[in-house]
Amino acid sequence: MKLLSGNSNLPLARAMASYLEIPLTNASVRRFADEEVFVEIHENVRGEDVFVVQSTGFPANDNLMELLICIDALKRASAKRITAVVPYFGYARQDRKPGPRTPISAKLVANLITVAGADRVLSIDLHAGQIQGFFDIPTDNLYAAPVMSADILARFGTEKLMVISPDVGGVVRARALAKRLDNAPLAIVDKRRERAGESEVMNIIGDVEGRFCILIDDIVDSAGTLCNAAAALKEAGARDVIAYCSHGVLSGGAVARVEGSALSELVITDSIGVSDAILQSKRIRALTIAPLLAEAIKRIADESSVSSLFD
Repeated sequence: MKLLSGNSNLPLARAMASYLEIPLTNASVRRFADEEVFVEIHENVRGEDVFVVQSTGFPANDNLMELLICIDALKRASAKRITAVVPYFGYARQDRKPGPRTPISAKLVANLITVAGADRVLSIDLHAGQIQGFFDIPTDNLYAAPVMSADILARFGTEKLMVISPDVGGVVRARALAKRLDNAPLAIVDKRRERAGESEVMNIIGDVEGRFCILIDDIVDSAGTLCNAAAALKEAGARDVIAYCSHGVLSGGAVARVEGSALSELVITDSIGVSDAILQSKRIRALTIAPLLAEAIKRIADESSVSSLFD
């Protein structure tokens, strides 16, 4: 088994390699003067089971090209099986046609990864479950919920917990987390989104009076939805509001927005490389998913059950 990493999230790849007790594959992933990506693998991978670790967050297009070229290099080096380990699958929010003459980019990216030569894909908390069906190769969609629920119970287990979905579409995710938190009650924030990147909270479905609220979502980008939801929950009588999100995209002024919001804390995972702004923030904390991903890789290599990770 070999573990190869692109440049998008080297700290996560190194932590996974440490868990698996194997070194990262010796390779160069660099740029020419015109920013063209070049990959060179410096050790033999013929007949090996190779896992390529690369999130496709910002800069999404560069990181995606790195992933594709790494896969192509491994394929041409006669690797036996290539698994694309994509902790954060970029373009996942473009999983359907929201209007006429718009693309389904998530399907396009799935096609690119498959055609590049990947035999399998491993990701965490895909934005929409149907993205698994966009691939014509086996795809494992892991969940960060076990990592999050363990952290919530360790830190806030004595509180009067209530799980909050920031929109109707996230109810299934929120219900799954609530079940792990000893069947905590559930509430929903009803919002109306006027345009991409902006949201307006309308009302709260459920009684949050005096509750310690856990907002759960898969992606936090501008953080507008979470901050508006936190303000609405506070106005409705919530005692405290903490947000847990799988993928901390946190673009633009998101970190500053969280700092000035009603959120006591935003907890993300390290599926995307953690920036200096996030590290310096007093309200944002990152949980590692390296053991979860590494254990899944180990089970794939051993041909044992991955789904039993969540039993």
